Amino acid sequence: MKARDVAVQGVLAGVALVAAFFVWQREPSRAPGEVTVEDAQVRSLDRVRYEDETRFVELFRDPKDRESIWVLLGNKPAKPNAGPAVPSGAGDAGPTASGAGSEGGGARDAGALASAGPDAGSGARPAGDAGALASAAIDAGTRGSPSDAGTLAAAAPAPVSPPRELRGNDMAQKLFARFAPLRAQRELGVLDTQKLEEIGLAKTGRLLTLTLDGAQKRFRLAAPASGWGAPYLQRVSDGQVFLLGPALLPDLEAAANRLVDRRLHTFDVDGFDRVVITSGATSRAFVASGKPPGAVQLAPVETPTAPDDFARNWHDRVWRLTPVELLGRGESPPGP
Repeated sequence: MKARDVAVQGVLAGVALVAAFFVWQREPSRAPGEVTVEDAQVRSLDRVRYEDETRFVELFRDPKDRESIWVLLGNKPAKPNAGPAVPSGAGDAGPTASGAGSEGGGARDAGALASAGPDAGSGARPAGDAGALASAAIDAGTRGSPSDAGTLAAAAPAPVSPPRELRGNDMAQKLFARFAPLRAQRELGVLDTQKLEEIGLAKTGRLLTLTLDGAQKRFRLAAPASGWGAPYLQRVSDGQVFLLGPALLPDLEAAANRLVDRRLHTFDVDGFDRVVITSGATSRAFVASGKPPGAVQLAPVETPTAPDDFARNWHDRVWRLTPVELLGRGESPPGP
């Protein structure tokens, strides 16, 4: 009888474990009307890339620790500025027309000197000397033209700093998981060119790329109206257009401020029990006690029952310090 009871309990426990497994594997509940843009599991998502005309942001797993998310921040090279439109008649003039401001004046002066040769009589210089003067004037005008130097300086693009890899914070972890599966508020289907232009998808430099098990899934993003609201997304593979939720992309766009881990330590106020403050040859030790989210209480080790409010306030300010600038992975401080 006892053996039978044990067997029944074992079977019930096994059924409960199987049910718990299926509940764990079940997708989260969807909002009313929500549709799936890209059906994928979080464990298959390797990288999320957002880019626009000037910069890009990537969230990716650490190859050595897939549970850690890193943030890659980078800028794109500036596009060269297009020069002013050239009239159709000036195209045949070639280089001579472009240098008319500098070379033309020198050539005219040299030509005047050359034409004065026959009228100067016996004291005039030979025509060959006048030709040499004309050639020298043209060369000097070409070399000394400030407009040409300005054109070369404007055409040279500014150097682009290399991308930076920074450790992602808890918000980056949560945002990364929201892209698999990728969901939208509505599906609009395949739209014609006029509709795509109206919603900002006809000409856009904003792209979203998901890397799933090594395969890239690309989407085009439209700029939201008036800088806010829910942006439109177009799946590149089949042209389907979707309306994304308003809270998915803003964190990616502001990744440098929102997604980078700026903590000076990974433990909380209940993660230590002693604080030692050293200044030169002087040192004081305090007993620490406290629980989050409150401030830690500090008391000298000599009198652990008498908290020191001054030390507590000082430690609380130090505890809340936030770095303004961080070194990325592989970076070194500037200097010799």
